[in-house]
Amino acid sequence: MKQYKIAVAGTGYVGLVAGVCFAQKGHKVICVDVDQNKVKLMKSGKCPIYEENLEELMVKNYNEGRIDYTTDYKSAYKDADAIFIGVGTPEQEDGSANLSYVATVSRQIAESIKKDCLVVVKSTVPVGTNDKVEQFIKDSLVNNVKIEVASNPEFLAQGHAVRDTLQAKRIIIGTKTKEAEKMLREIYEPFNLPIVSVSRRSAEMIKYASNDFLALKISYMNDIANLCELVGANIEDVAKGMSYDPRIGSSFLHAGIGYGGSCFPKDTKALKYLAKQHGYKLRTIEAAVDVNEDQKTKLFKKASERLITFNGLKVAVLGLTFKAGTDDLREAPSINNIELLLKNGANIYAYDPVGIDNFKKKYPNQITYVENPNDALKDANVCFVFTEWEEIKKIEPKMYKELMKTPLVYDGRNIYEIDEMKDNNIEYYSIGR
Repeated sequence: MKQYKIAVAGTGYVGLVAGVCFAQKGHKVICVDVDQNKVKLMKSGKCPIYEENLEELMVKNYNEGRIDYTTDYKSAYKDADAIFIGVGTPEQEDGSANLSYVATVSRQIAESIKKDCLVVVKSTVPVGTNDKVEQFIKDSLVNNVKIEVASNPEFLAQGHAVRDTLQAKRIIIGTKTKEAEKMLREIYEPFNLPIVSVSRRSAEMIKYASNDFLALKISYMNDIANLCELVGANIEDVAKGMSYDPRIGSSFLHAGIGYGGSCFPKDTKALKYLAKQHGYKLRTIEAAVDVNEDQKTKLFKKASERLITFNGLKVAVLGLTFKAGTDDLREAPSINNIELLLKNGANIYAYDPVGIDNFKKKYPNQITYVENPNDALKDANVCFVFTEWEEIKKIEPKMYKELMKTPLVYDGRNIYEIDEMKDNNIEYYSIGR
C-alpha cells in the first residue's frame, strides 16, 4: 500500500471522521481547525463530538504517530499530497448552501501549497461547486504548482459515522482526469470497498439525490402513518408488509416525528433551491419538506387537543437530540416542541444521556435538566418522547403510571406497544397507530 500525506480541513463530523479513518488505514494525516481550544482537546485524546468508537481511534492513531491536529494551515497544506475539505456548508435563509468556509479554505490552500496537490471536496456542495473551487484556487495560487480538484462526498450516518466510513457500501469519487482518479483509488485502496468513479458534477448530485431520496421515504411513511390513524390501520404492520418487497427494502420505513440532523433538512432545501435556480420545480422534494415540517409538532398538536392548557404543568421531555447515538441537535424535533411548550407556560424537565450540554447553549435557564428519566417523570402531568435512546426504551411502562401525576404519554418514536401501555392504565398516543 502507498502511504499518502493527507491534510484535512475541518474537524466536524465529516472532516474528523475522515481524517481518523484515513489514519486508521495507514496514511499520515494532519487535521486543521481554526479553534485552538478544540485542537488542544483533540491532542489530549478527547473527541469534540459524540460519535461511537471515534475517540478510541483518535487516541490509537495519535499515539502511533499517524494523525495530528493543528491550527497552522500553512504547514499542514504546504507539502500535502492530498487535501480533503470537510468544512461546514450551512443552510442560508433562502435554502442555498453557504460556501464561505469552503472559499476560505480554498484561498488558504492556494496561498500555502508548495508542491503538486489533489484537493478533494468532501463537504456537501451544490452541483458545479468543484469546478468553481478549482478555478478559484488556480486564480489565487502563489507558487508554480499543479492542482486538481476532485469530489468525494460522504455518506455517513451520525452515531455510526466510523462504521459508515470504514465499512461504506461504496466510495463515490468524481474526477476530471485519470491522474486524479488514480490517486483517489490508491488512497482508498486499503479500505477494500467498491469505488464508483464518475464526473465531478455527477458525484455532487449523487450526494444530494441519495440523501433526498431517504428523506422522501421518511416523509412518505409519516404521511401514510397520519392516514393510518384516520382509517384505523397500524403503520408498523404496513411497514412490515412493505419491507418484504425487495424493490422497497426495510430501511427508512419507521414512522415518527420527522427527520432532523445536519444532512436531510439542509440537503432537501439545497436541492430545492438548486432546481429553482434552473427554473425547475422539484415537487416531490418540496412535498417531503412540507410533510416533515408539519410532522415535527404533530404530538404537541395532539396534546393541545387533549389539554385545556400547558400553563403551570410539569412536562417531562425524554430525548433532546435529533436521534439516538449523537449529541447533535440540528433540526431536532425537540426544539420545535419545546419552543411551543415554553410559549404556553409549561414547566419542562428534560432528560437526554448526551445532549444536555448542547441544549443548554440554546436554553440555559428556561428548562430544568435532570440526570435520569425518573426525575423528569416524577409528578409530571404529561410526557413527550422525542428520541429513541436505549436509556429511554428501557423505561418499563409501569413506571409512567407509578411516577407521573397523570400518566399521559406522547411517544414520537413508537417505542412502546399500545396494548402494554393500555394494560398499565396509561393514556398513550403514538404515530400512525
